Amino acid sequence: QVQLVESGGGLVQAGGSLRLSCAASGRTDRLATMRWYRQAPGKEREFVARIDWNGGWTNYADSVKGRFTISSDEVRNTVYLQMNGLKVEDTAIYYCNAVALSTVYWGQGTQVTVSS
Repeated sequence: QVQLVESGGGLVQAGGSLRLSCAASGRTDRLATMRWYRQAPGKEREFVARIDWNGGWTNYADSVKGRFTISSDEVRNTVYLQMNGLKVEDTAIYYCNAVALSTVYWGQGTQVTVSS
């Protein structure tokens, strides 16, 4: 089993930055892929970014490309999402997602609010 805990959310003005963290515990030796998703009020949950656990391949949604950076730290069993140039439309609950073998795990989410 894998447990995920997100942190780092908060209130920031448009144009500012935040760094989200997702700490994994349990069978982290089986982790293969980590992803960030977000869900804004009245919208469906959407993909934000992904990374191979070993820090290789990365991929981003078009809406955040060039502004967000995903990274991983195997020693700390943590994945990060550095968010720069935040926009009001980035306001959402951000969720960490992990794949261990063929099993999918989710964290509880962390709130990001961007004010104009």
